[in-house]
Amino acid sequence: MPILTFLKRNRFVLALLALFLLVDTLFAWWHPMENSRRFYKNDYVKTLFHHGWTRSGPVFYGNSSVTGAYMEDRSTHKLTEFGLSYGKLTDLQAILQNSYYDVNGELVIGIDVHTMLDKLDTDPTYPWFKRWYQPYVYAYRDYFRDSGEELLKNTLKGQPLVYVPRWIDKELYFGRKDDAWLARRLADYDKMFGWMRPDADMSANLASLQWVIDYAAEHKLPLRVIWMPYHTSYEKPPYTAELKSRVTAMLQQANVPTLDLMDRFKPEEFHDLVHLNREVGAPAFTKEVDAWLNGLKK
Repeated sequence: MPILTFLKRNRFVLALLALFLLVDTLFAWWHPMENSRRFYKNDYVKTLFHHGWTRSGPVFYGNSSVTGAYMEDRSTHKLTEFGLSYGKLTDLQAILQNSYYDVNGELVIGIDVHTMLDKLDTDPTYPWFKRWYQPYVYAYRDYFRDSGEELLKNTLKGQPLVYVPRWIDKELYFGRKDDAWLARRLADYDKMFGWMRPDADMSANLASLQWVIDYAAEHKLPLRVIWMPYHTSYEKPPYTAELKSRVTAMLQQANVPTLDLMDRFKPEEFHDLVHLNREVGAPAFTKEVDAWLNGLKK
């Protein structure tokens, strides 16, 4: 029979394929990107780790500006700090749409000058970027290679079980960058993003914002939006005013409470252009956000 002939002729290749599928299934079940400290950890996994792997609750979502500014341990309002490095509204839609986290009670979104940029490079290890048809070991091949190289080096040293656990804390921002550094960073931002416009370069994130607004209404989830601080001594990206106008119109139409803190903080409260420092800026931000949110609750 043709089928039996095909199987006999290709039994070695088919055996290798079956072995690969078995190994890949075992790796996917183990899920080392989340469960092994030998592997790099993204901010989504770090959020889960620092909250006892809880995957539900009220959330303050945003990018690294939220991570740097919101001090969950000092907050009286008690939201899960869900800042993701390079996090965008498209990521939030993916999280909600695919149940990576059950946001309930309240959803606060921090939007800064980079949150809505469709073309902003992001962290490819966030789980919602893995396609269903991609083998696990292929999707995370760079991180398997990195961990394998470390294991091999330790093995050659006679210490196969000794390794330095991957960093599990999010990046925070201490101190203040000097004016020369900030000027160079501003020039970099302008080169990378200054030419972008809402209609052409933020349409996916604007659509995701509308999706989140509709999702919150459908699930009776209280939604609040905060414009995140930007260093007041430096010019904002050229698209900022138009973007704020577009977003504000969407939020007003849906009666979403909004707090604009973009121009509220002093230069000494910043670490760089978009991140508040931990010493002064973050405590002040957390206190102001708490007062606003607690006022809304009353």
